[in-house]
Amino acid sequence: AWGIASIGITPSKYDMSSISIPAIVLSLNWLMSTNHKDIGTLYLRFGVWSGLVGSGISVIIRLEWWCVGYILANDQVYNVVVTAHALIMIFILVIPIALGSLGNWMIPVIASCVDMALPRINNLRFWLLPPSITILVSSIAVDGGCGRGWTLYPPLTSNLGNIGASVDIAIFRIHLAGISSILGAINILVSVFSCRGISFDGVRLYVWSCVVTTVLLILRLPVFAGAITILLLDRSINTAFYEPRYGGDVILFQHIFWFFGHPEVYILILPAFGVISHCLCYIGGKKEVFGSLGIVYAIAGIGIIGCVVWAHHIFSVGLDLDSIAYYSSATLIIAVPTGIKVFSWLASIVGIRIKINGVTIWSSRFIILFTIGGVRGVILANSTLDVVLHDTLYVVGHFHVVLSIGAVFGILCGITLWWGLFYGCEFNLVLRIVSRISVFIGVCSTFIPIHLAGLQCTPRRYSDYPDVLIVYWILCSVGAITSITGMIVYLWSLISSIISPNTHWLWSNMCSSELTIPRPLYNHTFTSSAWVMI
Repeated sequence: AWGIASIGITPSKYDMSSISIPAIVLSLNWLMSTNHKDIGTLYLRFGVWSGLVGSGISVIIRLEWWCVGYILANDQVYNVVVTAHALIMIFILVIPIALGSLGNWMIPVIASCVDMALPRINNLRFWLLPPSITILVSSIAVDGGCGRGWTLYPPLTSNLGNIGASVDIAIFRIHLAGISSILGAINILVSVFSCRGISFDGVRLYVWSCVVTTVLLILRLPVFAGAITILLLDRSINTAFYEPRYGGDVILFQHIFWFFGHPEVYILILPAFGVISHCLCYIGGKKEVFGSLGIVYAIAGIGIIGCVVWAHHIFSVGLDLDSIAYYSSATLIIAVPTGIKVFSWLASIVGIRIKINGVTIWSSRFIILFTIGGVRGVILANSTLDVVLHDTLYVVGHFHVVLSIGAVFGILCGITLWWGLFYGCEFNLVLRIVSRISVFIGVCSTFIPIHLAGLQCTPRRYSDYPDVLIVYWILCSVGAITSITGMIVYLWSLISSIISPNTHWLWSNMCSSELTIPRPLYNHTFTSSAWVMI
């Protein structure tokens, strides 16, 4: 049975004073709160605000592409804007919402815990992020800004390539966000494995995806922190780790960066896999997706293989043939667990009558875009094609469709599914449909032209382009505005659902244990942890 009583958990007494209702005005209670639901709400609000900042910056990029010539001052300003957009969307939007907001809200509920295991660290983790984005935005105005891309390759970021404090400030900001991510990863791991009576096959898929994600964070983020710390030493006290004139090696930084950077791709997308699995359980009215154990192994396999294929990002630096053969083959192998996961998702909804709603629309769009983008990634796994397409807009289109749009769609799908648990209300149906269709059309209109331009070997990081590509860029700019409009409608549907609550519950099928709990969730959903995880 799927219910509270069947898993040996004592729910909190239904007392309106214990319900976590977000205050309109932030108070000291919010500042010092260690309740996982309060912190999850803070993450959600902060992530939404950061997403608006990052999306606004992306609109500036698209407006620069609107016509031939410069709208921004020069290529340096353009690259500063591109760098800020990447760092905000990766470190300040996706990770805080996917692990911080949805993780804080749902992991204790799904894993049947009273709260996160380390609540004060949970609070500290959040309050490291506002200074991080403040420092990043302020670095734009310091010494011309850091316009060297989110990869921070030397010698572009050395004193020879970028004189001034902007790169140093960006490195400090990445350290703050990294400390926050590591603290959150430790907290999630301790919370999950401290549950009593936990069993391997009893953990739900979203929890599994968060566990694999946090392991990747703990293993790889310190390596990246060391790499940028060494870069900071090269800039500050004249060490020569990345300085070829004195025996250093700039390729060393690229290896270390992508040793972290490629698992970072899966750190961003793996929580979305767990969310989509829960959404398909809801759509099909099932307790678990088809082949759930296979999906667990697939998620773990993606995490393991993703740690040993980092050099396919640097095929063009002159690797030996044996290394190229290995990294190309290992990259292709990732398609196997990914395919298992996608086919399991599709098998979960075969033969059922699908009802059109927000969860269905977001889930289907995620599967479509992720699959299409993944197939394009298989093309880049071919070392010969990768050398041709390296540093072109084709690569930009690939990782935006798979990584950025896939992760964001997964987040939006999770918010749509669990919004009733958060606030006890439901979206307006018309606003839901309009926002999802607008975002999907806008995303396709934005990134399909980028792929086509990349196939013509159009280089990235250039603000100007030949006249022959103007149709692509106009479509791209219109698509960006359309997707931003859809996101504004989506945000308005969230706000309006709180202002004028609609208590028509989303869940017609109580298929998952977290959906059987009274809504909105109490401050502490359970007074004791479960002995048996189902």
